[in-house]
Amino acid sequence: MSELPVPPEERPSKTQRKQEMHARQALGQELVGLNSEQLAQLGLPERLHEAVVMAQRISSHEARRRQLQFIGKLMREDDFPAIRSAYEDLMGASRQSVSLMHRCERLREQLLDEESALEAFVRDHAGIDVQWLRAKVRAARQERLAARPPRHARELYRWLHALLQPGAEPGGAP
Repeated sequence: MSELPVPPEERPSKTQRKQEMHARQALGQELVGLNSEQLAQLGLPERLHEAVVMAQRISSHEARRRQLQFIGKLMREDDFPAIRSAYEDLMGASRQSVSLMHRCERLREQLLDEESALEAFVRDHAGIDVQWLRAKVRAARQERLAARPPRHARELYRWLHALLQPGAEPGGAP
């Protein structure tokens, strides 16, 4: 038995189909910009993954453009909404980690520059090892004054990063 044709009013317009095609190609271009670890996290279908890796290796402009069109075609065959969702989840996690990194860097600089910031941090984060924190901040300040490598400042950053990580338990020294 053959399928009944879809009435024209229920079919997507040519403009809608072109917009979807461009969205697939744009996502394909974003996928090409990812590193191999990020691509592995997405769990792409094998053909699509191989096409993306191939596009990363292509240096010729026209060949790359054709490969991106091929990637868009492959995404028409695969579950495009699932691929887009996985990509958005990956980028959201990436943005959160960058945001946390910047927050920790700002906080470390405040702790090293202002004594009041250290007092406020201790007051806001009950349960931390205050003695260790004060010693680390003092050592990092001395490093900065002596123009030595920032070993203690890096340790302070790593400690702040671990402390401020979502789901982290307040603790003492690392």
